[in-house]
Amino acid sequence: MKAKSVVVLDYGSGNLRSAQRALQRAGASVDVTADLDAAAAADGLMVPGVGAFEACMTGLRGIAGDRVIAQRVAGGRPVLGVCVGMQILFARGVEFGVQTNGCGQWPGAVTRLDAPVIPHMGWNVVAAAPGTALLKGLDADARFYFVHSYAAQRWEGRSEALLTWATHGVPFLAAVEDGPLAATQFHPEKSGDAGAAVLSNWVEGL
Repeated sequence: MKAKSVVVLDYGSGNLRSAQRALQRAGASVDVTADLDAAAAADGLMVPGVGAFEACMTGLRGIAGDRVIAQRVAGGRPVLGVCVGMQILFARGVEFGVQTNGCGQWPGAVTRLDAPVIPHMGWNVVAAAPGTALLKGLDADARFYFVHSYAAQRWEGRSEALLTWATHGVPFLAAVEDGPLAATQFHPEKSGDAGAAVLSNWVEGL
């Protein structure tokens, strides 16, 4: 059977090579590129992201990546956002008092976690959504690797979406599955066997 094709979108942000290797281990044929035709044509598109929301949006808009995400979602074609690549799918991000418009695929804002220790860095458990495809087959005590100070802490999108939560000081969205659009706040490529299972589940579903 032919391997599913995945593009890791290169817009100047993210652990591109580690994401590529993790997806290859999950059985996908993977290209890391800023080429929008390739990003539009692939079976799956991964949008990574590290650092600041505003910088990620500037890089993404610089290659018109927000448009290819919108086109794929409108056409029912899978997209997976990771870490800040999840955050930028929301309508806006608020950092240091500055509000930046995101891709607007989901309503609501990404805001700073109210926790005694920031950033939230290290391993944490999650409360998986009932019926989840991304976290299918994983035990309730599976741990995932997080590095972030900001997160979506409310859900204002479609009621049909599957929401996986975690807690660091306050509850926040650890993963969302909403039709063709899925995202994780944790880094699956850094989350050992549990993260590998998430990527395998996503690739299988393409």
